[in-house]
Amino acid sequence: MDTPLFSIITITFNAATTLPPTLRSIEAQSYTNYEYIVIDGASRDNTVQLVEQSSLSVRLVSEQDKGLYDAMNKGLKMAVGEYLIFLNAGDSFHAADTLQRVAEAIGNNRPGVVYGETAIVDAERRFLMMRRLRAPEKLTWRSFANGMLVCHQAFIARRDLAPLYDLKYRYSADVDWCIRCMKQTNELLNTHLTLIDYLNEGETTRHHRASLKERFAVMCHHYGWLPTVLRHGWFAVRYAWARLCGRE
Repeated sequence: MDTPLFSIITITFNAATTLPPTLRSIEAQSYTNYEYIVIDGASRDNTVQLVEQSSLSVRLVSEQDKGLYDAMNKGLKMAVGEYLIFLNAGDSFHAADTLQRVAEAIGNNRPGVVYGETAIVDAERRFLMMRRLRAPEKLTWRSFANGMLVCHQAFIARRDLAPLYDLKYRYSADVDWCIRCMKQTNELLNTHLTLIDYLNEGETTRHHRASLKERFAVMCHHYGWLPTVLRHGWFAVRYAWARLCGRE
């Protein structure tokens, strides 16, 4: 089997406290056919030193940027791998054999998108819960009309069909990017694996209201205004029920 090359991309800015578990999870991978790219926004702490001191072979850029998605575009442009994995500082691969199992699932078919589940962990890497929105058995670009059913980090796109992130979105360009990736392919592979441990904090958490507004705009763009309004009415009911049942 011709094994795929993965481009793992991490965006950092003053991430010295959250980055070490990310680096360790990459160092621990049994599958080594990957390149690792770190795009740093000119951190003022020792983020860059942590990257340089790791045992990884890293392509590192540290300079000011125009925000998270501008940095992601830099990483995407640098990537040479067949598949893209955006692994945020603080997030990690779920297990040491995660990449190996993803490569085996890809096989010789080379689907356009590969996806799986996400576990939520705290800063001590203790498991909290599985992500509330679960990956559907069959994923298409229309699936995200019901919410971002696959976490960005657990969404692995083939590089030749991946567009740049749209910088008009400050907090939710990842939702738009995933939808546009899926529009480019009919071959989407569910690995049925938990791929990522997601740190229970982040940019969209700190800017939750702005993120929700942007997601609404993204969904209106791709799915139409009226269908999006109707679905959001259902989302509100679903969220209220989840809170009532203690499943938020």
